[in-house]
Amino acid sequence: MTRAVFPGTFDPVTAGHLDVADRARHLFDELIVLVAVNAAKHPTREGEARAEAVRAALPSAWHNVTVAAWQGLTVDYCHRHGADVIIRGVRNPADARHEQELAAMNQSLGIPTLLMPARPALASVSSTAVRAVQA
Repeated sequence: MTRAVFPGTFDPVTAGHLDVADRARHLFDELIVLVAVNAAKHPTREGEARAEAVRAALPSAWHNVTVAAWQGLTVDYCHRHGADVIIRGVRNPADARHEQELAAMNQSLGIPTLLMPARPALASVSSTAVRAVQA
C-alpha cells in the first residue's frame, strides 16, 4: 500500500489544492492532506480549524483521502505514519525552484517528493489571492 502526504497551510483551501489532491488520490492507495501548524506563517485560523475546512471541502466520494493537522517537519510525519512520498503543487517557475530545494532536503531525509504542476486554468489561484478577495 502506498501512502502519500500533501502538506500545506491551506489558508484557505483552494480549487488548485483540490485539483492536486484529486490527481494524487488516483496515484496512491491513501492520500493524507497535511495541514501545517506553523505560527510563523501567520495563518488566519488555527490548524485544526483549517483542517476542518479542508475536510468540509473534500467530496464524500474521496474515500482514500484523510486530513490531519501537524506541527513539525513533514518528513517526520511521513516517517511516523508510514508515508512513502510527499506531494507538492507547483504553479510557476518561482514555486518550482523553491519546491526543488525542499524536495532535495526531503530526499536527503529519506522521503521523495512528487511535484505536480498546476493545471493552467488554476495556476494563478493562491491562498493569498483568495484571502484578498474574501476580505
